[in-house]
Amino acid sequence: MTTLRDLRRFAVSRSLFPPTTLADAVGRLGFVQADPIRAPARAQDLMLRHRVNDYRTGDLERRYAQLDIEEDVFINYGYMPRGVQALMHPRTAAARPVAPRSKRERELLTFIRERGEVHPRDVDSHFSHGSVTNYWGGSSRATTNLLESMHYRGLVRVARRDRGIRIYSVREHAAASAGAAARRAQVDALVDVVVRTYAPLPRASLSAVISRLRYAVPHRRGELKGALQRALKRLDYARVEHVDWYWPAEERWPRDAPDQSVRLLTPFDPVVWDRRRFELLWGWTYRFEAYTPGPERKLGYYALPLLWRDEAIGWGNVTMKNGELRTEFGYVKSRPPRDRLFTRELAAELDRMRTFLGISG
Repeated sequence: MTTLRDLRRFAVSRSLFPPTTLADAVGRLGFVQADPIRAPARAQDLMLRHRVNDYRTGDLERRYAQLDIEEDVFINYGYMPRGVQALMHPRTAAARPVAPRSKRERELLTFIRERGEVHPRDVDSHFSHGSVTNYWGGSSRATTNLLESMHYRGLVRVARRDRGIRIYSVREHAAASAGAAARRAQVDALVDVVVRTYAPLPRASLSAVISRLRYAVPHRRGELKGALQRALKRLDYARVEHVDWYWPAEERWPRDAPDQSVRLLTPFDPVVWDRRRFELLWGWTYRFEAYTPGPERKLGYYALPLLWRDEAIGWGNVTMKNGELRTEFGYVKSRPPRDRLFTRELAAELDRMRTFLGISG
């Protein structure tokens, strides 16, 4: 009979696979969520350091142009194999490629096509579009908002980044599949990607994450309505403590003992991303508090879940100051495990963090 311990082991082992190449890791994950906060590094880098051999912070951005991957909106914004992005485009209900909506977009596409790649600053300098109010209430260059809109709709792609700024090029997408069966298959393939990334999932989380695919395929809302029921028929599942859990049917449960490593995970790591699943598996509530007022924080600004073996035993706040790594830890049981192996493995994890960040001592 399947137990919560089995599910924990399965969740950890299938996601934290042995380190491989960067291209293979992104392919196996299916989606790598991005976040701009550096504490002590961006989420995408913190996520990949556990899964890529000799990974250093910034490697994804530095090597992006040579890899078969794209930046785009999936259930959140992030990185994905080009084949996954192709399932989401063109983001139009019509069976034809997406087209510019205005004279300004047509002129901008011509400008980008002539130059091959463009920085938003160069676009703004050429067209002087002015500014608009962005989602956060501040002021952003209209060209940046226009490029982001065109990126989402599939008119342009992120070719690379320059010091974190997106550099755009023109992107051509094939016409959409016209048949209802083809559209359902496209949506089901995206559901399989998100399940592969975050399984095993309790049914409530499976339903929620499928619903979030409305950001990836807003033009496929009709097909999304039946996606959950279709998924329930093709996925494996087990009922554990009155909760139904689902995962890809072809996957097998691990037989080996849990890895002894200690790992500091980003709040957006697939192992801990779904807060509902986290609480069911480990019995305590993890909070992401970067946007919580300081006096109200319980774990810290950017608390990294602390995993030992297949147990989430606490959290760590990791910062860099004057070239040194600073750490503060909290534990679910109020104290660290009284085990020399844990002490040794935590020290090894902090050494790996220093190497990843390029600092010494």
